[in-house]
Amino acid sequence: MRVIVGRIGRPHGIRGEVVVGVRTDEPGLRFAVGAVLDAERTLAPDTGARAGQRAESAGAQRAESAGDKLTVASARWHSGQLLIGFAGITDRTTARELTGSWLTVDSSQLPSSADPDEFRDHELIGMSVRTVGGDAVGIVTDVLHYGQDLLVIRRDPAGTSASHGASECMVPFVQAIVPDVDVKAGVIVIDPPPGLIDPAESDEPRPDQARPDQARPDQARGA
Repeated sequence: MRVIVGRIGRPHGIRGEVVVGVRTDEPGLRFAVGAVLDAERTLAPDTGARAGQRAESAGAQRAESAGDKLTVASARWHSGQLLIGFAGITDRTTARELTGSWLTVDSSQLPSSADPDEFRDHELIGMSVRTVGGDAVGIVTDVLHYGQDLLVIRRDPAGTSASHGASECMVPFVQAIVPDVDVKAGVIVIDPPPGLIDPAESDEPRPDQARPDQARPDQARGA
């Protein structure tokens, strides 16, 4: 899986530097001098940016394949923006041709967190989801960060929870609702309150926002 760590913006100056929009929690590591990144002009159709998504991906977006190789030659922060110089890109005209490119790395290059209760977005994406009662819910297709972490789940048509027509649901990544995450098995177990998976099950408002005192110690991280 290709994981997005940044997007190239406008050129800066005349020596080939570009402004990079950071899409990773570890810019010092991903954009260290000598780091090799792939530049992709387009993303897979189902992995485009979601409006309002924190940092557009935090590692959740993916590109279908590797693109052109770019090697970081210099990196510096200027007025809150990350300026990157790539090897072989030495003038403003050439740098402008990179504008809009997504910078990706292979997920195999991302080490697992040392904290067993912390998960990277790319580890969660693709995992199957079932309820504590064993009912199939669907597959995690994205992880959003709106102040709290939300698992975006594509519903399983064969699952009992998909009987009322909704093709997608969002589940807060909090301990009370997501009691078990087994990365090795590729399974997430959820204990949703009535109305979360199927709003028709409850007349009460959907609990899309968990209270601060319910915050899950597990964290979804970016690349």
